[in-house]
Amino acid sequence: MGDCLRRRLCLGGTRDLPFVRRFTPREIEAATKGFTAVLEAGGGPHGGAAYRARFAGGLVATVRRAAGSRDDHRQQGGAGNGKAAFYLELQLLARLNHRHVVRLRGFAEGHRARFLVFDHMENRSLKECLHDPLRTPLDWRTRLQVAIDIAAALEYLYYFCDPLVFHVSVDSGNVLMDANFVAKLSNVGVVSDDLKRATTESFQDQVEQRRAGLVFQYGVLVLELVTGQSPGGDGELVRWVQEPGFAGSMHRMVDADLGGVYDARELRDLVNVARLCTRHEPGGGGGGGDGAAVSIPRIVRYLQGKVERLGGEARSRCG
Repeated sequence: MGDCLRRRLCLGGTRDLPFVRRFTPREIEAATKGFTAVLEAGGGPHGGAAYRARFAGGLVATVRRAAGSRDDHRQQGGAGNGKAAFYLELQLLARLNHRHVVRLRGFAEGHRARFLVFDHMENRSLKECLHDPLRTPLDWRTRLQVAIDIAAALEYLYYFCDPLVFHVSVDSGNVLMDANFVAKLSNVGVVSDDLKRATTESFQDQVEQRRAGLVFQYGVLVLELVTGQSPGGDGELVRWVQEPGFAGSMHRMVDADLGGVYDARELRDLVNVARLCTRHEPGGGGGGGDGAAVSIPRIVRYLQGKVERLGGEARSRCG
C-alpha cells in the first residue's frame, strides 16, 4: 500500500483511530435489525449496501458494508493485505474533518465482513429532495447554500487534504442533507491504486485531471439545483447553458417548484458559474487545469462574495 505514504501519515493499527469507535459485528447486526433497514443496495467507493442503524446508546448512523469484505483473500492478494488496506482506508477517512463532508463514526470487523459507520443524514439525498414528488420542495436560499457548501467540501478534499488521495463523484445522490438541510458530501473514497505513486510527478497530473472532472460534475449539479431537472446522460442541460442565447431562457428553465420565489441576480450568478464549469469537457484545454475554465477555490470565493454582498444590501434596505 505504499511505504512512503504510510511513513508520511505515520499510520499504524487501530490504536491510531482515537476519534473512531470500534463496534462488534453483533452490535452492527442488532443496530440494523439484522441488516433489514436497507438504505442503498450497493455501489459507491465503499462498494457494499448501506443500512440505517440505531445503536443501544441512542446513536443513529448509516452502516455501509466495506467493499470486498467477503473476498479480501482473493481481491487483495491475501487476507493480511486486505486487512492492511482496510485499516489504511480507515485511518485516512478518520482524518477528514469538514462541516460539509459526512463524518466517519466507527467501524466493525468480523471474520468475513467489514463495516464503516457514518453519521446518518435525516433528510436523505439531495436527489430525493429535488425529485421526490412527495417531498417539500427546497427553497431558493437552501439551493444556493448547497451550491456553496459542496464547493467548499470539494476545495477541502482536493486542495487542503495532504496527501491528496481522496476521490468522490459529485452528483445529487452523493450529496446528503442533515436534519437542518445542511448539505454534506458522502461516499468519499481512497484512491488505492494511486497510493504507491503518491510521491511521483505523475500523481500530481492525475490530481489535476480529477480536479477538472470535478469542476465539470459540479457545474452539472448546479444546473440540477437551478432547474430541478435530472441531468441524465444526454447532456441536454449542459448544451442549454452553453448556447449563446441561454440568458434569454434562463427564467423559463428555473424549477417550477420554486413558485417564482428566487433572487434574479443570484440566479444569474449561479448559472454563470455552471456555464464556466461546463465550458470544457474534462481532458480538454482550459484555464483551470486539464479542461476546467475555472477552479473550485475561485468558485467558493466568488459565490461567498456574491452572497455576502447581496446580504449586506438587503440589510441596508431594511435599516
